[in-house]
Amino acid sequence: MAAASGVSRATVSFVLNDDPRQSISAATRDRVRQAARDLGYVPHGVARALREGSSRVVVLDLDRGLEGNYSRSYVRGLDDELAAHGHVLLVRHGQHSAEATRQVLDAITPRAMIRFAEPYLTGHDLEDRGGGWKDGLAAHAALQIRHLAEHGHTRIALALPEEDSAPARARRRFAEHTVHSLGMPPLVPVTVPRPRRAGTGAVAGLREAHPEVTAVAAFDDDLALRTLTALHDLGLAVPGDMAVIGYDDTEYGELSTPALTTVHIDAEAHGRLAARTALGLDSAGLVPVPARIIVRESV
Repeated sequence: MAAASGVSRATVSFVLNDDPRQSISAATRDRVRQAARDLGYVPHGVARALREGSSRVVVLDLDRGLEGNYSRSYVRGLDDELAAHGHVLLVRHGQHSAEATRQVLDAITPRAMIRFAEPYLTGHDLEDRGGGWKDGLAAHAALQIRHLAEHGHTRIALALPEEDSAPARARRRFAEHTVHSLGMPPLVPVTVPRPRRAGTGAVAGLREAHPEVTAVAAFDDDLALRTLTALHDLGLAVPGDMAVIGYDDTEYGELSTPALTTVHIDAEAHGRLAARTALGLDSAGLVPVPARIIVRESV
């Protein structure tokens, strides 16, 4: 490439690595990049990893049960931002043991490993990175509860997954905080399990034990749809006998009867912020889009 573009090897290296410390004219940069295209140059990943101390791969751990619109938009933003800075995203699905993680570290020496939505899930003091009461899980949990309160529902059940998890515990904590701040009675936790008959039994038990409950706020759209099905099987009207609100705006909610009211979260900015944090870059100017209620028929 140096011979083809008429410059030194050092200049080629500076251009290909986009070294900000070098003042190289735009014309020279264009000439080197054109030579790279003409010659079909691609970086040697192993050699570059040896020189830089890590590969240009960033690994994202995405736990089971967290897939949905939020995760898709988060991954899209993360992938696009990493690509813009010359890095590649590798997504690992499922539960990840320490041994499996060590194998990944040894095999590809990633630039960084990210746990999906960790800032979003972990607290109150991470407003600018997605967590807390501004643009994070706490704010989105509050949005769901407040929508029910605005429609006159003061006794609310919170439908949670059967499996205990950090996201479920955090959602319950934030939702409880919201009803307390609104002066409402405590939430009634309920699980709506699979299969269909079991879910119907759980909702029937909720109705019998807590006839004062008029609305269900679900951990996600999947649980909300199970609740809708159970109410249908019990011969109850939605929203007449019981209102139901989902979370994460999956496509199936729009296809149900009645169509599911839900919380829509665009997490692309959260993903981009995670990418810049992982690469040690300035995140100024990246602002998450506020979540919003998708108003349909179930509330």
